[in-house]
Amino acid sequence: MKRRLFLQITPSVIASGVTTTLIMPTLARPVEQGIRQPTTDAAAFHAMRRFAKLPLGKIAYVERGQGDTALFLHGAPLNGFQWRGAIDRLSSYRRCIAPDFMGLGYTEVPAPQSLTAHAQLDMLISLLDHLKLGAVDIVASDSGGAVAQLLAARYPERVRSMLLTNCDVETDSPPAGVQPVINMARAGILADETAKWLSDNTLARATFGAAVFHNPVILSADNIACYVTPLVSSPLRRQQYHDFHLALEPNPLAGIEATLKRSRIPVRIVWGGSDTLFSLADANYLDRLFPQSRGIRVVPEGKLFFQEEFPDVIAEEARRLWKV
Repeated sequence: MKRRLFLQITPSVIASGVTTTLIMPTLARPVEQGIRQPTTDAAAFHAMRRFAKLPLGKIAYVERGQGDTALFLHGAPLNGFQWRGAIDRLSSYRRCIAPDFMGLGYTEVPAPQSLTAHAQLDMLISLLDHLKLGAVDIVASDSGGAVAQLLAARYPERVRSMLLTNCDVETDSPPAGVQPVINMARAGILADETAKWLSDNTLARATFGAAVFHNPVILSADNIACYVTPLVSSPLRRQQYHDFHLALEPNPLAGIEATLKRSRIPVRIVWGGSDTLFSLADANYLDRLFPQSRGIRVVPEGKLFFQEEFPDVIAEEARRLWKV
């Protein structure tokens, strides 16, 4: 789910303007041949959730695995549950940590707390310090990808590698398609509209689901509840849900290009080719921007949140980037 919330779905797959794009098969092999990978359900994910009491608030996160750390950054209006399939497949290779951003998911912060991308970065650094973590491998989506780029620019020593999927870039943040959702937040009706999905799962799949998933059936009742319930659980959380979207303006990535052009961080780009918000031109921009880009993989059927539907692709590309 995302600020890309009530966008109209179109079947187009953007193929024009492609520069050095590597087209590969959509469906990856299982991480281990012949072994069916498990999928953590909402109840199990809830049971794994931990909280870090930081000066900014009570930060929710899920942790699995051992060894070097991988940090998974979700989109909006999702939370760390977005990455459950990837974590299932990668926790044998990394200590996987998936936090919930402030204003989304199960993280709790006081009313005065800023929810801008820069404030989210401060929260992540505070969380990493709290957990006594140094450099991490980042896997990011959507607005989480914007925060990942800020982290790479301000704290390059804390980033070992980045796997970026459909996300904001300096030249497209926030994308034009998000403006109707920002306007709904400004009018104070976004939370009410989102809350309808709890009682009408069919509506959730037909609107939001169809816009951001190849197969909206992935939005089961339990999954919808996992994403939506915390967003509308109190007047404060409803207001913060609005404030998160309002904080998408002005462009949080303005002026970052020059710094990222000097980055030495290895970057792999995996892009949903059917996304109607972030075009393949954005993926090409990232490929040109990062000197250590390892190129682009396109998932033709993938929409904005394809990571949830195609976790094998994420796992395969992460392992290739991490060389494990």
